[in-house]
This record gives sequence, structure tokens and C-alpha cells, in this order.
Amino acid sequence: MAKLLIVEDDESVRTLAARALERDGHMVTIATDGAQGLELIQRAAGGYDLVVSDIRMPEMDGIEMATAAARQFPMMKIMLMTGYADQRERAEELNGIIRDVVQKPFTLAEIRARVGRVLN
Repeated sequence: MAKLLIVEDDESVRTLAARALERDGHMVTIATDGAQGLELIQRAAGGYDLVVSDIRMPEMDGIEMATAAARQFPMMKIMLMTGYADQRERAEELNGIIRDVVQKPFTLAEIRARVGRVLN
């Protein structure tokens, strides 16, 4: 299936999303913040089919990471997750870069379906 990168600082959300997507047959790599996520994207030369990132994280947030990644790899698909309405509004500034924004908390079925739609 697809090669995915999940960037999330909350271990329980990161684990839930990774397990759900691995069950769909995807190969999942994880990062604990935006800086680590951007480093993995650069090391893979943008070779992920989809990056799924939280918006609000320490050190480098998901929007900053998505902007930097899109500059280097404009064809890479990026999907954001957030539990904060104000953060969702910030993501609207990235139309054309961000494929979807998933509201947290989400169910296993919801994250699997949303990722599937973005990949197709």
C-alpha cells in the first residue's frame, strides 16, 4: 500500500493512528514533532505518499513543517490533524498544500477513511 509519515507529539494519538493505518496495509513511520518530521521527509527526499501531522506541537508545529516540506517537495500530499478550532483556521491559509484537516478526537474508522480518500 502507501508509505506514510505520522507526525504527532501525543503518544496515544500517534499510536492509535499508526496502528489503524498499518491495519490497512500501509507502511508507517512516526515522528514526535515537526522538526523530526521535516528531517525524515528530507532524508526520504519527499518519498512519502502522505504525511499526516498534528498542527500544534512543540519546537516546530505542523503548519511550519508542512510549509517547509511543500517548498522542497511540492507534489507531496499532506494532511493535518487538530483538536483546536483556531488551529484549523490557520490551516486554511495553506490551501493547495494541505489535502485535508481532520478534527480530533477521531475514530479509527474516520482516520482510515480520510487517509484513504486523500491517497485516492
